[in-house]
Amino acid sequence: MTAVSTHHSGGEFFRNVFDLEGKVAIIIGGTGSLCGAMAKGLWQSGCKVVLVGRNADKAEAHFKNWSAGSESARFCRADVTARAEVESIIPAVSDWYGRIDIWVNGVGMVSPTPYTEIGDDEFSNMIKINLLTVHLGCQTIGKNWISKKQGGSIINVASMSAIRPLSRNFMYSLAKAALWNLTQNLAREWAPYRIRVNAISPGFFPTAINRAILDKSRVDAILGHTPMGRFGEPEELIGATLLLASEKAGSFITGSNLVVDGGFAITSI
Repeated sequence: MTAVSTHHSGGEFFRNVFDLEGKVAIIIGGTGSLCGAMAKGLWQSGCKVVLVGRNADKAEAHFKNWSAGSESARFCRADVTARAEVESIIPAVSDWYGRIDIWVNGVGMVSPTPYTEIGDDEFSNMIKINLLTVHLGCQTIGKNWISKKQGGSIINVASMSAIRPLSRNFMYSLAKAALWNLTQNLAREWAPYRIRVNAISPGFFPTAINRAILDKSRVDAILGHTPMGRFGEPEELIGATLLLASEKAGSFITGSNLVVDGGFAITSI
């Protein structure tokens, strides 16, 4: 009897399911380390990517490492706390690439100020950076997609502090909890328009914005509460990003918060 081969191309199946070839992704905060890694993963998967921020040098540092001057990776300068500048992103990117399919909101700022010492200016600034930017981004691209009857994927970068209280992080936690609530509400409201809205909650990833609160006692506490016993690497957010960005692999996922944390959230004392 002749054996019948059932071998097939796993690579082809993977490419079909996670097909992002030719899609266009906007990454707000893409000049940072975490969103920069997410942008890299999207670009390597076939997306045209636009890093949005205020520092062109930071964007160029990313491009030097992976896109090497490719026309499929660009920087768009914008202050994403200002509505007019957020709205200006869409015509600029449309001129370059003709469309937008994926929108990542990833700007963030932490502050270790004790709650009783948080002044009005700091309160307003932390809300502006961590929540207003997400609201403006979601509203801007959502209106655009709805008017064009085009679906799309919004990915909001949340935090562990969105789902459980963390010390030394009051205002950041408050804003990220509101971001998660906004994500759920938009997912419900915009599902009929084929707009999927999800969040990614990174665990503990050392970055430029959180090193101020990562002293030895806090590092010991974090790692002692993380079953994998280490911090995350930025590239470890790529898999979650591709899943939520993909029209096929993530087609029935909306209103979800994908936790990437080495087990921190499921561990109790």
